[in-house]
Amino acid sequence: MRIDLLTREYPPYIYGGAGVHVAELSAVLRNHADVRVHCFDGPRDDLGIPGVTGYSVSEELKAANPALATMGVDLQIANNVAGADLVHSHTWYANFAGHTASLVHGIPHVISAHSLEPLRPWKAEQLGGGYALSSWIEKTAYEAAAGVIAVSGGMRNDILRSYPHVDPDKVHVVHNGIDLAGWQRPQGEWLDDADRIVRELGIDPERPAVVFVGRITRQKGLPYLLRAAEHLPAEVQLIMCAGAPDTPEIAQEVSHAFAELAQRRSGVIWIEQMLPRNELVAVLAASTVFVCPSIYEPLGIVNLEAMAVGLPVVGSATGGIPEVIDDGVTGYLVPLEQEQDGTGTPLDPDAFVADLAETLIRVLNDPKRAQEMGMAARRRVEDHFSWDAIGERTMGLYQTILSRTS
Repeated sequence: MRIDLLTREYPPYIYGGAGVHVAELSAVLRNHADVRVHCFDGPRDDLGIPGVTGYSVSEELKAANPALATMGVDLQIANNVAGADLVHSHTWYANFAGHTASLVHGIPHVISAHSLEPLRPWKAEQLGGGYALSSWIEKTAYEAAAGVIAVSGGMRNDILRSYPHVDPDKVHVVHNGIDLAGWQRPQGEWLDDADRIVRELGIDPERPAVVFVGRITRQKGLPYLLRAAEHLPAEVQLIMCAGAPDTPEIAQEVSHAFAELAQRRSGVIWIEQMLPRNELVAVLAASTVFVCPSIYEPLGIVNLEAMAVGLPVVGSATGGIPEVIDDGVTGYLVPLEQEQDGTGTPLDPDAFVADLAETLIRVLNDPKRAQEMGMAARRRVEDHFSWDAIGERTMGLYQTILSRTS
């Protein structure tokens, strides 16, 4: 069986959870099938991984609206997947390639839903008129797909609510996974390296710390976290591993809020570059609690990564986050009443900020309990979110779809 995975992100160019997902999924699927990967951001000839083809935007489209440039890459991909038994696309950036390939080559198209355009209206800030185009691409692809994989039950509900013409029987839940070997606390000789890494980044490993990892985008809720951080005890550090802003406007908003917070308290650290995994693991291991203040989050691979390193997670009770955090056991869920207009804006932002701060303080004030929760978090990802199990579930779905469409 030949499976072609279609994605914008693939190493070394990974910007978010979807890219991590494709990298890990492709690795485990190679144990079961002939896997080819088609991705954006140019050739990958130096990766040393067979079957990976990277594409660049054509000269004619480099100055075009980003959505049009995306479609240009997608057409190249659709042309080159001839011979595949099934194509599997990830995010709207690759959905058009998958849908077009299905029509041209007569093969099933499977979609993994990592996010939904109707629930991210702020993307209009980034894409302008291209947001209408990206929304059309996604809607068309979802309604025609042979199967849709939702990364959480919450995401499945969002798909059926956003696209009521999608057959519910075609939407299947397969959670994201975690590389258990790659995400674990430093041990042995690596302890000294980890200590050096965090100190060079300006982190004091002797002080308690709240850590955030994610892109600077509306959905991640960074402005609410920065407001909540004002209420944390003075000795607590806030570590923000945050970059790749969607727009100059959200970048400026976060930068301004960070600067104001840094004037009022010490231990406010912003790491804008994307850290290599070993350095990010060191930062996580030096922290007390991980925070996910998202107002939209289908699942959140970063939560799994933090849990695998042994951190309790405080996260918003939205999307797929409640399926990751075992409330009161591996961390805490923060109540979040939201607008139903697609923005996910908190109905009472002040209450959300206050609840977020209070929950973080509850963890920080009980280090022994925090450590116990971190150990429980590691056990939870071991039991429920291994990539081997996810690869087997995904292959089972492929086989079911192929038998149905043959």
